[in-house]
Amino acid sequence: MKTIKDYIRTIPDFPQKGVMFRDITTIIQDADGLALAVDTMLDMVKDLDYDVIAGAESRGFIFGAPMAYKQHKPFVLIRKKGKLPSETVSVSYDLEYGSTEIEMHTDSFKPGSRVLLVDDLIATGGTTEAMIKLVEKLGGEVAGVCVLIELPDLKGREKIEGYRLFSAVSYEGE
Repeated sequence: MKTIKDYIRTIPDFPQKGVMFRDITTIIQDADGLALAVDTMLDMVKDLDYDVIAGAESRGFIFGAPMAYKQHKPFVLIRKKGKLPSETVSVSYDLEYGSTEIEMHTDSFKPGSRVLLVDDLIATGGTTEAMIKLVEKLGGEVAGVCVLIELPDLKGREKIEGYRLFSAVSYEGE
């Protein structure tokens, strides 16, 4: 039986020299790979109490939406600034080369809701930290963060210390 890592394609020197890019397209273009990824992520959080799943554009949508569907939970979009049509709340954060902003609709969930954040990967933790700030700005509680891939060498887990992080695969030292 194949593992999640068996479905992940590694592309050396992309998007720049020295980077080992972990490509998830090879997971999602294979029905068995996608099912394994979603089922594994759900299994990791099976004992977690949460009301809603929120995912970051766009790869968080890929895993978060089917997780929400299978759990019969609402799914909330976290998008780049200017992409949501109704009233929003936003957070700015730094990238390697500059900064960006993400946002959610102000009516994404009720205050006090327990939110599971989903994304494909945690590297430096910047996007994850921004998602946490968005949820908390709206009065939600982050129940946990669930990612398919963790790159521990980039120390993203440290940036979100105090929050539960679930990762299906790790590429430490690879």
